[in-house]
Amino acid sequence: MGYTEFCGKKVASIGVGTWNMGGRDSPDLRNDARDISVLQLALAAKVNVIDTAEMYGAGHAEELVREAVRGVPRDSLVIISKVLPSHLSEHLLRKSLDRTLQRLGTDFLDLYLIHWPPADLQLVKEGLATMEKLVQEGKIRHLGVSNFDVEEMRFAQESLRKEELHANQIEYSLMERSPEQEVIPFCEKEGIGVIAYTPLADGKVAKLPAVQKVAARTGHTPIQVALSYLTAHSIPIPKASQKAHMMEILGTLGWELSAREQTSL
Repeated sequence: MGYTEFCGKKVASIGVGTWNMGGRDSPDLRNDARDISVLQLALAAKVNVIDTAEMYGAGHAEELVREAVRGVPRDSLVIISKVLPSHLSEHLLRKSLDRTLQRLGTDFLDLYLIHWPPADLQLVKEGLATMEKLVQEGKIRHLGVSNFDVEEMRFAQESLRKEELHANQIEYSLMERSPEQEVIPFCEKEGIGVIAYTPLADGKVAKLPAVQKVAARTGHTPIQVALSYLTAHSIPIPKASQKAHMMEILGTLGWELSAREQTSL
């Protein structure tokens, strides 16, 4: 099985996302049992990075994560959540985090991210200052950002006094490779972890001729090839709504593309 170091822990080379689990802009409980079982399938395969956010299902996705991880040793997990850019004042951020921790049923987050850069970057400075206090208080272990470009990451780095910018979560797939131009090289140079959301581009990557060719040659599915490519530069966090899809995703673990196969994609 492929492992990497992240948030001070040994983690699987892929994680799982929860966008659209438990609803979009409001809670939707109709598929709770299905979603929990899919997450538990990943956990049983030792996938231990779980990404969620306060906005997913208006917090219900976090509640689904709580149920899915019930009984799993907390220190074996890396749980990530995100705060909205409209909640970056100290008062609102603390309230957001407390609600997130309550929904997740945990005392701390391994990684807390600013979900999107606000129009006024000064809010980033205020939010990160609060996050640094929360690290000292033990409520979060690491802090980071999401959807930040290079200049925004530099601003975030300059805003920090004691902590380091630990990660940037970005849209990254074989259909969206623009991060390879500036964002990923900057992150690798600065030691900032990259988390890739929408890594399968809603399944579109499976239709790419180059991906299909490598899949046929390696005996793996196009989905597995596409995810394996991303693990060279990031931790992809695919989301699955069916067990069969999750099983295919889990087939990414335990092997990797050769250098020649990487460059052919």
